[in-house]
Amino acid sequence: MYEPIVLSLKVALIALTVDAVLATLVARVMARRDFPGKNLIESCIILPMVLPPTVLGYGMLILLGKRGPLGRLLLHLFDWQIVFTWWAAIFAAAVVSFPLMYQSAKAAFASVDASLEQAARTLGSSEWRVFLRVTLPLAYPGLLAGLVLSFARALGEFGATLMVAGNIPGKTQTIPLAIYFAVETGDNILASNLVLVITGLSIAALFWLNLWSRKKLEIWQQGGNPHAKRVHS
Repeated sequence: MYEPIVLSLKVALIALTVDAVLATLVARVMARRDFPGKNLIESCIILPMVLPPTVLGYGMLILLGKRGPLGRLLLHLFDWQIVFTWWAAIFAAAVVSFPLMYQSAKAAFASVDASLEQAARTLGSSEWRVFLRVTLPLAYPGLLAGLVLSFARALGEFGATLMVAGNIPGKTQTIPLAIYFAVETGDNILASNLVLVITGLSIAALFWLNLWSRKKLEIWQQGGNPHAKRVHS
């Protein structure tokens, strides 16, 4: 029972790390710049959110298989086949959770006052310094929400993972896969226990996010409203 839990947490955390970096950078560009083909690119970014998981899994299988462009390249350069390994599970989890992180990050960056960034530039700050010292601190509540949602989505990924990573106990069997095949074999006790685990993890993540958001809102209201300060004093 514990192997799928440990593997799912590892897969979700690594996928989250990849999404946190890539989605944040892509969202920063998309939120601040206009260029030809932007709408098409953004549609492709969000597409994994609406496509059936089996369609995504099939596409990944074509891409990562021995005859696929990326799979053939990895096999030629490193003699490494990613399909039916836990790295394939990470790839699937990262792809399906990427749109959630991207959407949250883009909304967070769009809410940042561009005049504050420009003021930092006029004081001689480089673009990276502006991003790290001004943009990120102002956008981090939205980024944090995206991280939590992406983690929960990566943790519960099933369809694409099954197609591209398979169900290999101790190797690629995540919690959703273990639940499905436990039900198939009639092991309802194992399935129920794993359902409780993944539900508990997801609720805990969302509960913490809601609690944190409420506390931040209360702090903002107290700091931005002098009447609130007098009331609480």
